[in-house]
Amino acid sequence: MLTLKDRSAAVDRSAEAAAVTATVASMLAEIEAGGDAAVRKYSEQLDSWSPSSFRLTGEEIERIVATVPEQALADIRFAQAQVRGFAERQLASMHEFEVETLPGVRLGQKHLPIASVGAYIPGGRYPLTASAHMTIVTAKVAGVPRVAACTPPIRGEIPAATIAAMSLAGADEIYLLGGVQAIGTLALGTETVPPVDLIAGPGNAYVAEAKKQLYGRVGLDLFAGPTEILVLADETADPFTVAVDLLSQAEHGPDSPAVLITTSEELAQAAMAHVEEILPGMPTKDMAEPAWRNHGEVHVAASLDEAYALVDERAFEHVEVLTADPRAALDRLHNYGSLFLGSLTTVSYGDKVIGTNHVLPTRGAARYTGGLWVGKYLKTVTYQEITDPASSALLGEVCGRASRVELFEGHARSGDIRFAAHTGGSLPWTDHAFGAVRD
Repeated sequence: MLTLKDRSAAVDRSAEAAAVTATVASMLAEIEAGGDAAVRKYSEQLDSWSPSSFRLTGEEIERIVATVPEQALADIRFAQAQVRGFAERQLASMHEFEVETLPGVRLGQKHLPIASVGAYIPGGRYPLTASAHMTIVTAKVAGVPRVAACTPPIRGEIPAATIAAMSLAGADEIYLLGGVQAIGTLALGTETVPPVDLIAGPGNAYVAEAKKQLYGRVGLDLFAGPTEILVLADETADPFTVAVDLLSQAEHGPDSPAVLITTSEELAQAAMAHVEEILPGMPTKDMAEPAWRNHGEVHVAASLDEAYALVDERAFEHVEVLTADPRAALDRLHNYGSLFLGSLTTVSYGDKVIGTNHVLPTRGAARYTGGLWVGKYLKTVTYQEITDPASSALLGEVCGRASRVELFEGHARSGDIRFAAHTGGSLPWTDHAFGAVRD
């Protein structure tokens, strides 16, 4: 492998991370103890926002949505239709079943929606309306009865398009509330906001840390870090397209990795030159430039096989495949959040409009998990029923032996009595006489 560009600045952020952890812990403790008053304090302090109620009424939502241009509303509806359609197909693929494993022994599987979900839609650098589609629409397809959604005001103003997206997605409650105070409110509850069972949605370092500290008290979609893009390209790719697509994700933030792995040094050099041409004129240069300078990488692999191996090693959130046979990656790659195949496809489509979910694993988590999907909002539960006494006796006999191997005498006796009730045998550990075990 030939490396043409590696991370040029190895920044030690351990002290910064420790400060975030301590700040979040202090805020959550205060919110848990102080409830609405503490939430209001932090909202006013951090977002210059302290209305009489953080929850928007139906009338307020209607008034806000009415200010959004009709074309923007139409685009939101289009994007949500794509997300909803894909989530519905995911749901249809999740089959409930009941199977008879022995005579009269029935085992089953059901999918039950989580009772309440908190959806966090970020709004610090950008009003991320698309996150409303991903978190709320998908939850509603799963059948979640209560979705409480939060988004922050932006510089003291209401983000109208985001509120419209949250409303059209089907949120049952909409709160103008951001950051740690929003996550704390959703997870811990206050005098006016009941707690939720699971929180979904991306956010900044403070939001991510709040989710991390509250995990266990509340369920989470996944731990998400800075957005990542990896472009896998061969000599057939267009270097200008490669450059544009790398920078399209770098603009998410100054710590967003953008990586090119290619089999062509000529393409690599050309793509790097195009990045240098494009960057100065980007309106989001303040985010994209440090991301590229400090977290950009370009590697030239000796073969496509080596390139596939390098991609799997990194286990990136987004992997864009610009090769002569992009669909080959479906069989060759195993560690990624989502694949984008061919030059007509781009990660930006996944972020905004195509229908797959953009809440995806980062920082190598794609080695062991996928992203947010309709199944995340469902609890897959099991049940069992025995109606044949002979099968219960068989299981009781085996259960008795298996339990005693593990020194669980109580478990063993629970099986013993069902075996004895059917066979009429005696039990050495009791003189108790019992009737047949009934259904």
